[in-house]
Amino acid sequence: MNKTVIVIDGGGRGAILVETYLKSKKVKKVIAIPGNDLMALNKNIKVFTKLKTTDKKEIIKIAQAENVDLVDIAQDDAIAAGLTDELIKKGINSFGPTKAAGQIEWDKAWARRFMKRLKIPIPKYKVCKSQNEGIEFIRKQKDTEWFIKASGLAAGKGALYAEDNNEAITKIKRMKDFGEAGKTYLIEEYLNGEEFSSFAIVSGRKFGIIGHAQDHKTVFDGNKGPNTGGMGCSSPPFAVNKKVEKQINSIFKKTIDGLIKIGRPYNGILYLGGMILGNSKVSVIEFNSRWGDPEAQVLIPAIKNDFYNLISSASSGKLQKIKKDNKYRVVVTIASKGYPDDYSKVVGKEIKGLAHMLRHPERSEGSPKIFGAGVIVKSKKFIASGGRLFYVLGEGKNVALAREKAYNALSSISIGGNNLHYRKDIGYRDLERLKRR
Repeated sequence: MNKTVIVIDGGGRGAILVETYLKSKKVKKVIAIPGNDLMALNKNIKVFTKLKTTDKKEIIKIAQAENVDLVDIAQDDAIAAGLTDELIKKGINSFGPTKAAGQIEWDKAWARRFMKRLKIPIPKYKVCKSQNEGIEFIRKQKDTEWFIKASGLAAGKGALYAEDNNEAITKIKRMKDFGEAGKTYLIEEYLNGEEFSSFAIVSGRKFGIIGHAQDHKTVFDGNKGPNTGGMGCSSPPFAVNKKVEKQINSIFKKTIDGLIKIGRPYNGILYLGGMILGNSKVSVIEFNSRWGDPEAQVLIPAIKNDFYNLISSASSGKLQKIKKDNKYRVVVTIASKGYPDDYSKVVGKEIKGLAHMLRHPERSEGSPKIFGAGVIVKSKKFIASGGRLFYVLGEGKNVALAREKAYNALSSISIGGNNLHYRKDIGYRDLERLKRR
């Protein structure tokens, strides 16, 4: 078969998607918008690195010129901009929610009200539309921990932890740093529990849970430092037991049915970010309207279906039974030192050791897989160009073996001046649980 697929994304999530589509017997060519330089090393992948995911007119032109069979919209800004809606108008087959259905991610205030109406378990919250409103609210509350969250899209960095009321006021004042995304913000109670994320493929009323993962959001080991877009991920987490899974299934069903009732049927990947509290009770932290990054890098490789068949069927209202392997996977995010704040001194520096690993993956210890993000290729050299640079995936029969494969690979990679940063404790919870078994 000679199918052509467009993947709307440019990071590690997009990298695993284009690789997986190319494994399909039906797919000959994949176009990534914007894609990245590491994707472009594959002759069957065409990238448009200068094109924004929100440039709907240009994306439609490319889709029509290339006679594409499927557009997989994996990026939040594109969904919020209504790319799916425009593709549908032009009769182009797409996988991803409409702007209205995707509001469950791009408008956290709306999403909280929606969940509250459906009686989905969530933290206590207050929506604020001015700095003074939030500060006045905090000053009336008992001194405690909080989360201050930008309502709009903030690249995974809009949730700020505050250890007490004074710090909450400081974090409220920082909402202006997020521009339009922070004009409306939420003050939420701090929940003490264990985070997880779950992913379902949704086609109208039908859905199938793909799997669960545990993201490590903060920049430093031990869950310290500011939130990032994700410093690594492990799957499947032991914390998601049968009691938790039953609640997850119920929450997905209630949410999907609720969207249909308000005239916003959902088609695409739905991401549930949750917290496991005492007695294995689940509270929903957020919904996202696409794959997570880096969760996609540990979940998609477990899928044994022909990926093109799975996604194209879902886009047309048919849902296949999801087949998965039983491997454990750990992915480590490799970032520029200073991320998520100022990493400008790293941009432009050469990443040493990466070229050899990409050319000879079978010779590298543990045979890890590499997914590119903020890396450009100049004169056959790999140059840092962003915050999150690339991802290293290890897989094995348990968390210890998966971690070993991922971390062993990193011993030969460096950026001059000790400018490579990554967490060394990805999967630590399940590693401790494995030792106790």
